[in-house]
Amino acid sequence: MDKKNALRVGALAAGTTLMMLLMSSPALAVTPDDGDDPGPGLSVIETLGLFVLAPLAIFLLIAGLVWVLDGSTDREPKAKGKASAKAKADAKA
Repeated sequence: MDKKNALRVGALAAGTTLMMLLMSSPALAVTPDDGDDPGPGLSVIETLGLFVLAPLAIFLLIAGLVWVLDGSTDREPKAKGKASAKAKADAKA
């Protein structure tokens, strides 16, 4: 990427970020809205478990199921281009 395109991309990203920050309303957490009934806060351990460990466990579970239940038998990498044609010719001879 040349310098001109890099500057253009940087300016676009900075402008988009600035506009999003300016157009978003501030979080007024000090004055609760009508009907708000917040519960007790989460501890650090609960937060890490909920937002880090639980998604990791779900990902590992899905990946493990895919790995175990995968019925593929072709595990060898396929040769590409001239090498595969040469290998086929050698196999026929």
